[in-house]
Amino acid sequence: MALMDFIKKQFIDIIQWTEDDGETMAWRFPMAEMEIQNGASLTVRESQMAVFVNEGQIADIFGPGMYKLTTQTLPVLTYLKNWDKLFESPFKSDVYFFSTRQKLDRKWGTPNPVTIRDKDFGMVRLRAFGIYAFHLTDPKAFHTTISGTLESYTAEQLEGQLRNTIVGHISDIFGESGVPFIDMASNQVEFGNALKAKMEPMFQAYGLALDSLNVQNISLPEELQAMLDKRIGVNMMGGMQGYMQFQTAEAIPLAAKNEGGLAGLGAGVGVGFGVGQQVAASMAQALNPAAAPAAASPAPTATPATAVSADEIVATIEKLHGLVGKGMLSQAEFDAKKAELLKKLG
Repeated sequence: MALMDFIKKQFIDIIQWTEDDGETMAWRFPMAEMEIQNGASLTVRESQMAVFVNEGQIADIFGPGMYKLTTQTLPVLTYLKNWDKLFESPFKSDVYFFSTRQKLDRKWGTPNPVTIRDKDFGMVRLRAFGIYAFHLTDPKAFHTTISGTLESYTAEQLEGQLRNTIVGHISDIFGESGVPFIDMASNQVEFGNALKAKMEPMFQAYGLALDSLNVQNISLPEELQAMLDKRIGVNMMGGMQGYMQFQTAEAIPLAAKNEGGLAGLGAGVGVGFGVGQQVAASMAQALNPAAAPAAASPAPTATPATAVSADEIVATIEKLHGLVGKGMLSQAEFDAKKAELLKKLG
């Protein structure tokens, strides 16, 4: 009885793979020193394919279904082993199962910003991330180029290669599109489609199909985003003049809390206006370099104003207060003008 049990263990009459996870893409049926019984049953479930490999050569490939293994159902293997149609002995062959289940929600992203040339901002650095999905379609190509003779191969092992290749094409897609950064958010679907088309040949070479590829977000690094937010804020306030008025309104309560109140910022109105014009011109030039020549041209000599409004005095106070904070004017200079400023306010 023991001898019969030993003999039975040497032959395989049922070959199947019951997947226990969604990550395994290739799995080798455990053969050890056993042989496959002629007439054995092969079960290939939905979302699976099975491949017989004879001494490193791909032989017969099976899709979903139940099969009785004979010379009729194994024509390629029969040819490779030179079997005749009456051959009924057990045989040895490697059997690999492959999962064709779709691999969803695979994430990709730029670990570091990529640099592109932008129409509005010149050279900018961008970050991008998204998701993609794929599935195995050609087990022969996948076995030959990827999984080989490994006992098993998972999607996680492959994901790094796929993700890095996608990221490597990001700068090409953005650069070739010619779309300014400001408009990229509204073109994410188009970017995803273009990137998918660029990646499909590589997936196909691996025996895979790229089902979808989406760009979910395109952004600037934090420091560049802060600069863009400031520029947007200036534009929303009607340009440089509106921005200066807003800054003045924001600074007046702070100036009033300083030692000496508004009087503590004392300075001549005429001097204040001159400094204020220089500050405004410098800021306008920084935000709009194209206007620099006009801003740099000398202003014509004007007749001094005979009267100054309270609003102008307040605006001058705010500007001079900012200059004190920046060290451009000393507190002593303010104190020297204090009496004169109070008279103007009176």
